[in-house]
Parts: sequence; C-alpha cells; structure tokens
Amino acid sequence: MTLRPPTTRILTPDQGLIILNCSREKLVTSAPVAALDLYQGACVPHAREHFAADPARRARIRILSAAHGLLRPENPITTYDHRLTNRTEAVRLHEQTVAEQLDAELAETPSMRHMLILVEPLYLLALQRLFDHLDQFDQIAIIPAPWGWQDGLTYLRRWGWA
Repeated sequence: MTLRPPTTRILTPDQGLIILNCSREKLVTSAPVAALDLYQGACVPHAREHFAADPARRARIRILSAAHGLLRPENPITTYDHRLTNRTEAVRLHEQTVAEQLDAELAETPSMRHMLILVEPLYLLALQRLFDHLDQFDQIAIIPAPWGWQDGLTYLRRWGWA
C-alpha cells in the first residue's frame, strides 16, 4: 500500500524509516546482542547486509518484536520465543508499547516523511498509531510480507538508499 505515488529523490537518513518484522529464527545466545544481529530470518539478514557499510541508514531500521515492540538495531537483546498469534495480542502490544514508541520516534525525527514497512498483516495492528499521523508523511509503503525484501528495494531505490 502506498499513500501517494512514489517519486525518486535522495532522502537523508532522518527522512526515512524502515520497520521490519522480527523472526522466529534467532541466534541462540544468553548474552545480549544487537537486535539487528539477533534475528536471522525474514528481511532482517537482507537489511543487515544491505546497510552494513552505511551506519546512518542502518540506524533508521526498526524491528517490530512481539515481545519488545520497536527495537533499534543496536538495542541489546537475548534469545526469546514469542510470536503474535491473534488480534488481541497485537492490539495489546500496540497499546502497551508500540503506540508510545511510535509517538517518540516521530517526535525525535520531525523531518521523517517516508516509511517502509515489511511486516506480517497481524503485526500491522501493533503499528496502528502510525495512521493517526498520516498528515506527516509523503509516503508510507506497506509490504505485508516479512520476506518481501526484493519488493522493499523498489522503495529504497527511489529513496536513494539502494
């Protein structure tokens, strides 16, 4: 889903944000590791590799975790096993964690105008606060598939990030 027709322009890192689904495949570790390194499935490995040499844009990734809400790439985290399985859990995650995190993200980065979201449909419910702020965005691209990296690259190219 795209709110406005895509355009090609070079976005500075603070103008864009990428939200990825967490994954069941994780490093098995009892020591905390960076969130972007913990997840081994879905789009996370692609994003980790794609932005390895670009720390400013790498920092514009968030991982939507069923257990922790929105994680920044560097957030230390250990292995866990929790998955959203129904609407009630997704709405609870939104109300208890993600709504406040999204509000803070938007307040911290007022220049953000573009968002790319690659998450499972159920996880979109946890991001519903985003739709209270539609007037702040030029484009929100939603790819309702956590493995849709190739589709996401289309938007990253238009942003000048690929």
